Amino acid sequence: MDTKELYREILNDHNVNPAHKTEMDGATLKLHGVNPSCGDNIVLYLKTENGIITDGSYTGSGCAISQASTDMMLDLVIGKSEEEAKNLYEIFTGMIHGTVTEEQIEQLDEAASLSDISRMPSRVKCAELGWRTLHEMLSSPAKTREFSRQASQPHENCPI
Repeated sequence: MDTKELYREILNDHNVNPAHKTEMDGATLKLHGVNPSCGDNIVLYLKTENGIITDGSYTGSGCAISQASTDMMLDLVIGKSEEEAKNLYEIFTGMIHGTVTEEQIEQLDEAASLSDISRMPSRVKCAELGWRTLHEMLSSPAKTREFSRQASQPHENCPI
């Protein structure tokens, strides 16, 4: 099995069998994220305690890349400090834009499977949606206090 096929399998598995796609009661932070160019839409939920992300989940709809990327991100950040999560965000966006080392990319575990997404410019925002939402909620937690949930309907305009 070649690397590209393995990456496709990882992406597909996170899209079809997401570990974290569920609404969360008692989240300390939650934020709605949208990719207007494609219609991807998530609500990200985090439980934090003493600066540590103790749990996380998401709901929403969109293309396989946006949904799988968010699920992979949560695999990485649960159990990490908020600062570690912000650092992973920087590495992920650096990977997409080609500004980080292979050693740094290894820290992304399965999320590194999205390293070739930069070759598909229309998909970059899809891959970054969960990560941008995470960064925004950790950088501006006050935004997450005033939250109104948007409808989560499947979106047909952004197939994989």
